[in-house]
Amino acid sequence: MSFEPAHKTFMEDHLARRSGERKGRLLRGHNYAEKLFLQQVWWPLFESLDHLHPEYEIYDWNRKSQFLDFAYLSPGGRFGIECDGFQSHIREMDREKFSYALNRDTFLTGMGWRMVHFAFDDIQNRPEVCQMLLQLVIGPHLIRSSNASTLTPDEKEVLRLAFNLSRPIRPKDIINRYEVNFRTARKWLNGLVVKGVLRKREGGGAYARYYELSDGAWQRLL
Repeated sequence: MSFEPAHKTFMEDHLARRSGERKGRLLRGHNYAEKLFLQQVWWPLFESLDHLHPEYEIYDWNRKSQFLDFAYLSPGGRFGIECDGFQSHIREMDREKFSYALNRDTFLTGMGWRMVHFAFDDIQNRPEVCQMLLQLVIGPHLIRSSNASTLTPDEKEVLRLAFNLSRPIRPKDIINRYEVNFRTARKWLNGLVVKGVLRKREGGGAYARYYELSDGAWQRLL
């Protein structure tokens, strides 16, 4: 499916599920800038609008209702996406509104959101920059969410031990820490190798004696 019919279905679906002010806000708030973001930034990266919610209602610390341009609610986390025009977000913002905007983002961050802001000028004229930044922020969480469940609790404990050592980890380290036999220690280590978290460093004999952390392995503990 191309973007235009996907966007039409996307809007019809969300409008059908809303009523009152939430529906009114969607009709008023999803305009040229928001659609252009989807068309020029989001769609080229994902070719899907799944898990994306336009004009998504959230509440601040005073239970005051606010709306994000988009919320991306995925297994990898909650992301708030704002498309900021210079005129409406900077030139018309007084000190109180400026302070509130910063405090709101900080509050949402504390509540588990990851906030992402794009300037309308970049969306319109430099969408490739927005694509790069969006992929940088969201991409690792999507990858992690698709793989995180494959780590068993035992493998996560081994990974934590590997981070705490100042050298490559050995089966002997696991045997001493968790009081398991060699076969179990090797099973856990090889499982982490298969899942791309560790890599073998051969040390002679039939089996690897040392295992090193792979690049980005720390992200699997988040």
